[in-house]
Amino acid sequence: MEGEIIHESTLYAEPIAHFGSFTVTNALFTSTIVVFIIVIIAIVVKLSIKKIPRGIQNLFEIIIEGAEDLCDQVTGDRKITNKAFPIVFAIFMFVILNNWIGILPLGGLGLVELTEHGRAWIPIIRSGTADINGTLPLAIMSVIGANIFGIISIGIWKTINKYINLNALGSIFTKVRKDPSILMTAPIMFAVGVLELVGEFAKVASLSFRLFGNVFAGEVLLASMGAILVYVLPTPFLLLEVLVGVIQAFIFAILTLVYYTISSMDHDEDHDAKHEHGDEEVKLSGAH
Repeated sequence: MEGEIIHESTLYAEPIAHFGSFTVTNALFTSTIVVFIIVIIAIVVKLSIKKIPRGIQNLFEIIIEGAEDLCDQVTGDRKITNKAFPIVFAIFMFVILNNWIGILPLGGLGLVELTEHGRAWIPIIRSGTADINGTLPLAIMSVIGANIFGIISIGIWKTINKYINLNALGSIFTKVRKDPSILMTAPIMFAVGVLELVGEFAKVASLSFRLFGNVFAGEVLLASMGAILVYVLPTPFLLLEVLVGVIQAFIFAILTLVYYTISSMDHDEDHDAKHEHGDEEVKLSGAH
């Protein structure tokens, strides 16, 4: 029909502005809003800090203390929690606000542009997590950040050896006389390290596509229900998507914390401790 405005959900974020060769998409615009909201919240909380907490400071202290206790259950060490928590909590806030802002019923807030198929309505607000270009950098940042955290915690050499296990190959020449079985175990340990490296790329894919798929599917679902019966039918689904937004932000943040915790562990020390403990058991059994 002539004059009809078309609105279709797309996998890609739609452009809403251009500054020279730089294109601003609705997902990027929403993510920028979220960053400003987080900055404003941080400034307000910082300025309201007092020795005797009350009001917003008291609320945030309760939230942060509860979040840190939850993180302790993952890390098992408050020192690791204190180091990783600021990044993990910031990621949680960024994801959950993006998820929620993207499903706000903002009515006709959008632009109408001419396309090959006619006039198309482009929403100005679209969740940054409903765009793979938003979730992929976030996942890459989480995985790379975890490895940097590992380098800071246990050193660059031990971190590299998790993926390219040069110690395992070197042990063939140093331990083969005492333990000939090292000829079999060392190559296996080296191959496991290579698999760990492949697993890092799998982490990026898992984090990014899970978050993108769930959030994008929720927005499409709400749009579909709204097309059938406006205001009434989408309401229960809107409440469900609010809950899904919390769950997806929680999963992303907890997985990031798990990666940080694993990266900070020194597996060589654990292996040596177990080996020494085994030798002691052999000596004790021989004495008896």
